[in-house]
Amino acid sequence: MFSAAGFAKTWEYIDLFKQGLVCTISLSFLTVMFGFILALVLAIMRLSNFCPFRALGLTKDGRLREPGLLTVLAKFNPLDFIATAYVEILRSTPVMVQIFVIYYVVLGNVDLPSFKLFGMIRFDRFFPGVVALSMNSGAYLCEIIRAGIQSIDGGQTEAARSLGLNPTQTMRHIILPQAIRNILPPIANEFVVIIKESSVCWTIGVQEIMYAVSSTKGATYRIAEPLVIATLLYFCLCFPTSKIIAYFERRMSRGSKR
Repeated sequence: MFSAAGFAKTWEYIDLFKQGLVCTISLSFLTVMFGFILALVLAIMRLSNFCPFRALGLTKDGRLREPGLLTVLAKFNPLDFIATAYVEILRSTPVMVQIFVIYYVVLGNVDLPSFKLFGMIRFDRFFPGVVALSMNSGAYLCEIIRAGIQSIDGGQTEAARSLGLNPTQTMRHIILPQAIRNILPPIANEFVVIIKESSVCWTIGVQEIMYAVSSTKGATYRIAEPLVIATLLYFCLCFPTSKIIAYFERRMSRGSKR
């Protein structure tokens, strides 16, 4: 049950929650940044038309072969296969399992630097959390970006080619600016999800908000009051974030309205 004495005891450890807030914001920001870069690469891989065995689908006289193994190999796109496998595996496994795999298996024998960010966040715990969350977020953002790119009319790509733009210039100057406008709402939702999912990183010792809850519980033997403070902190992070991004979404959509 809640009590004034319980809140008074919890308040003595408010510095832990302040540190947890800084850590959560840093973790979420870096996750979004690296996750978006990874997702963009994965989306381009999924949309690529790289078929190194294309020639196997033709006979010696240049005709298409009958359906068979060689035809399947001719249509095989290794970039799309790798990106699709990555996305499906990451989206089909729990984020906590992924964090444990990164921390205990992939980086388990790596001697990471033991310095502290901002004088309080242990880098050797923080870095695996960023890697795991970025990999997880990249898998979800990949599908969002891919859908946004595919939503752009193909005629614009043809028009860009007629103006002499290469594929890279077309993607950078024509397709992506319009795609970002379409994918901003789901990206905003993913950002809010990342803030909340960062709470599982306390299981590997990252000093975020839930780590502060666990430490306060161990010191005061109170759990209800620390959870109330954690709930308020997460709300103060997620609610304004969604409203700010909604504001920018409206600003970006003004130019497309007629």
